Amino acid sequence: MKKPISPLLGRVLKKIAPRIGAQVVLEPEWNYAGQVVYKNGRKRYFRYSSLDLNPLGASEISKDKSYANFFMGRLGYPIIKGQTFFSGRWTKATGSKKNINAGFAYARRLGFPVIVKPNSQSQGIGVCKAHNKQEFYRAMRHIFKRNRVAIVQKFCEGKDYRVVVLDGKIISAYRRIPLSVVGDGKSSIRLLLTRKQKKFVADGRDTQINADDFRILQKLKTEGLSMRTVLPKNRQVFLLDNANLSSGGDAVDVTNSIHPQFKKLSIKLTRDMGLRLCGVDLLVEAGIENPPGQYWILETNAAPGLDHYVLTGKKQQKIVEDMYLEVLKAME
Repeated sequence: MKKPISPLLGRVLKKIAPRIGAQVVLEPEWNYAGQVVYKNGRKRYFRYSSLDLNPLGASEISKDKSYANFFMGRLGYPIIKGQTFFSGRWTKATGSKKNINAGFAYARRLGFPVIVKPNSQSQGIGVCKAHNKQEFYRAMRHIFKRNRVAIVQKFCEGKDYRVVVLDGKIISAYRRIPLSVVGDGKSSIRLLLTRKQKKFVADGRDTQINADDFRILQKLKTEGLSMRTVLPKNRQVFLLDNANLSSGGDAVDVTNSIHPQFKKLSIKLTRDMGLRLCGVDLLVEAGIENPPGQYWILETNAAPGLDHYVLTGKKQQKIVEDMYLEVLKAME
């Protein structure tokens, strides 16, 4: 089995720690976990993208989308309407009646299409847009294979952004664009996807595209396409409804163009959620460069992985290294 690419955090910390006289010791087999040893003898730890920076309670709330939405809504932030529903085994264990059928009844009240997603997964895993009963049950059952809790949400349209905040400062902001292919007039969608995967490998991205992902096939079917379709030259087709970079999406940096009110919003939300380092995910109707109009908070992320963002350019690489240098100092 091919050894996966080691996570960004350990590699970056090991590179920049000597600048402040610190050392980083990585667990040697996978490089997922590490220890930072400072000049004063203090030791801090990290695992994958999680650091000794945010308080544990606040981090745990951010991991649970339903809890985070509750508190954000109570604080007055605009969140997307939704409810949690449970797998068959979990409804029996808890005595709850919020099973998959109750979820479908709720989806009908919201009105299709709806978004269905795991309550505690990250990186866009399991996120699906369901247009009807068949797609809804398929998406929910897929989630319940690995998760006990799913969220059913109203579908809202807008541009997807991530704003990274550290100790009251905006470190980076970028628009996230879903996995897509662009036609050349000769190649099938499947072949275009294969080429895209090869480019990811060449660029050092560890994203694995599953061309047989039911969400991709479902989205193509909705648009009257299939994997065999040859797209006209320059026609772009989006293949997923979530825009996570780890799902094959692309990033467009907007750090220098984010509107000051969205900056203030992201900093305030981070503070209100008890975090020092946070990835604030926003869905904005008119774009983040404009004053806030219609927008929603998608979620907060207490361990914002920047592995894919750092590959978008040398400028972004410097932004990430500078950010993690500040993180190292903050943990000391």
